[in-house]
Amino acid sequence: MFTIENLDESTPFLAQLQETTGPIVLCNTFVVPEGTIEAVMKAWHDDAGFMKAQPGFISAQLHRGTGGSRVLVNLSVWESTESLRNAFSSPEFQSKAKSYPDGLVVHPHILQKVAIEGVCVA
Repeated sequence: MFTIENLDESTPFLAQLQETTGPIVLCNTFVVPEGTIEAVMKAWHDDAGFMKAQPGFISAQLHRGTGGSRVLVNLSVWESTESLRNAFSSPEFQSKAKSYPDGLVVHPHILQKVAIEGVCVA
């Protein structure tokens, strides 16, 4: 099972889930216990299969730190916080959370694209 730690204590992840907005990007950083990276990636694979079938899911991409890093980052795109909240709070997902190795720490944070003139669009 994983432990959730907030990236920004002024805006905890569970509070972010209550806001009604979208589209959103979930940036979830995993700090993986030594020797468990393959187990975490397998558990994430199972979670991703579940999430892909949920209403409002758009896409997901898992990234792995280089040079022996024990960090994984999941970037998933959702139509709305409501869609993510429904998927995250479902009994099926909560059951799947138990398949992660003990000691895993996750830092989820919800983001929205920002437009910067001449650089990027929202």
